[in-house]
Amino acid sequence: MTGAVPLPLDTSELRFISSGDALVRRTVLPSGVRVLSESVPGARSATVGFWVAVGSRDETPGSYGSTHFLEHLLFKGTPSRSALDIAIAFDSVGGEHNALTAKEYTCYYAKVQDRDLPMAIDVLADMFTSSLIDSAEFETERGVILEELAMADDDPSDVASERFFEAVLGDHPLARPIGGSPESIRGVGRDAVVAHYRANYRPQDLVITAAGAVDHDILVARTVAALAQAGWDLSAEAPPVERRVGGGEPVTIGSPLVVVERPLEQASLILGFPGIAASDERRTALAVVNSILGGGMSSRLFQEIRERRGLAYSVYSFAASYSDAGVMGMAAGCSPARAGDVAELMLSELDRLVADGVSDDEISRAVGQIAGSSALALEDSDSRMSRLGRSELTLGEFIDLDESLRRLDAVSAADVLDLLHFLRAQPASLSAVGNVRADSFSGLAMTPGLLPQ
Repeated sequence: MTGAVPLPLDTSELRFISSGDALVRRTVLPSGVRVLSESVPGARSATVGFWVAVGSRDETPGSYGSTHFLEHLLFKGTPSRSALDIAIAFDSVGGEHNALTAKEYTCYYAKVQDRDLPMAIDVLADMFTSSLIDSAEFETERGVILEELAMADDDPSDVASERFFEAVLGDHPLARPIGGSPESIRGVGRDAVVAHYRANYRPQDLVITAAGAVDHDILVARTVAALAQAGWDLSAEAPPVERRVGGGEPVTIGSPLVVVERPLEQASLILGFPGIAASDERRTALAVVNSILGGGMSSRLFQEIRERRGLAYSVYSFAASYSDAGVMGMAAGCSPARAGDVAELMLSELDRLVADGVSDDEISRAVGQIAGSSALALEDSDSRMSRLGRSELTLGEFIDLDESLRRLDAVSAADVLDLLHFLRAQPASLSAVGNVRADSFSGLAMTPGLLPQ
């Protein structure tokens, strides 16, 4: 495979060989259902996922929390299977099954031995198409979700992350918490969740991806049979839903500083900026920036804040990109008394990178780290299944390991420096949770574009 492979929505069949001699195939059914597979030589297990490009950002007033509700409710039974039946189906073969809700998509997935893949397809198809969303189960699951949110609220790093997204993205739909809030979960009704389900879980919304020990023709045939058994009319032609494109709602900064005071032994800090969209050509350079700044034990943040000064146990950077926006952040957990110092050090390390640039050795280490971790991740069918899903839903192109490495090797010091200047010119925001106050960070220079002279 040379270069990225486009995945046009109006092409019914695609097949190509990706790195490692894995066969990738894609079928778009007349109903709009898309089925993608990656057959990996020598694999004995397979992971299959049922995806929709609907996440927390797509909820409307009155339906906030619906996406998270559905993630739970689709496991609670169909006309032909109870919740216990669904659990037994996977437990009895040693399989794994779960779901994930994100800001721009939802996925229901299972990992099983190759011989059990037909069963996994049947059960997931039944769940996806025919959830009862029973009224009693709905109220029971409301309590479960509230407990889940309470557990997250007891984790200061989770709270800092939620407040950070709100601070950086302001009123943008991406700023909303993925799981909803206690208020939205208490307030949303079953009718709103059912309406959300009916509007977004249709043939033209469905993307099925499978990786590992999988035969594409058998996968497609089993999928068609399972969806028809569930009552879907696959003879009705419909084009797949269009992918998200950039140019959505603009990002307006929410707040430069958000402090949640709690009597904790450690303060959780996240300092960062608006980032870049998932389709931005600078995304490979962003991965290199993230690795150099805080992506490992040799990174700038880890060496300066933990190794040289001993101010934190956990310190790192991260980047998240979506269809029309993104964030770049630096995170640490430290003593409340040193929270201001740590925040200033995070900003000063970024400023030092902007002022001095990066060395060829740093770029080489970053490329090696990203390349190695990417290769190791692809030993797992879960990662390959997820790559297929994100390729289809978000990028509209498939990028294999060889192409990823080629793009990494093409990143220059100038590319990194240009991106660093762009990031540092964005308005900065800090979220802090713990035994700290706003004046703990009075020494920070949060002015947009404030660069070392």
